[in-house]
Amino acid sequence: MDNNDNHHEPCPIARSLAVAGDAWSLLILRDAHAGLTRFDQFRKSMGIAPTMLTRRLAALTEEGLLEKRRYSEHPPREEYLLTAAGRDFLPVLFMIGAWGRQHRGGGKLTQFFDAETGTEIKAIAVDEVTGAKIGTRPMRVLVPGE
Repeated sequence: MDNNDNHHEPCPIARSLAVAGDAWSLLILRDAHAGLTRFDQFRKSMGIAPTMLTRRLAALTEEGLLEKRRYSEHPPREEYLLTAAGRDFLPVLFMIGAWGRQHRGGGKLTQFFDAETGTEIKAIAVDEVTGAKIGTRPMRVLVPGE
């Protein structure tokens, strides 16, 4: 599957995968939400090859999930900060994590806690209109033009 060809698909899932559908991009976004901003921090956290990290950071920046900001002139150094679109991706990461906890659990797993209440965050996807948990009610798919 060539993700570059999916930018104009009517399916929002396909369009989203075209932007952030590989493991490295998702892990970069995970780490950015954890507060990492610098190239070396990402590289150390993930053990990713520098050339791969450079490509993924450039793609996430081009797609508007990250923005580059220079933090040093001598030597020139840049950091990567989440944009509004990048911040809006956090629930997606939590839902992937919830699926992994349920279906790929076992052993030690990272936990996430609300900083104000101290309670563990347990993500679920809920339909905003009905309040129903997604996956508990039948659905139908409408493709524009069909």
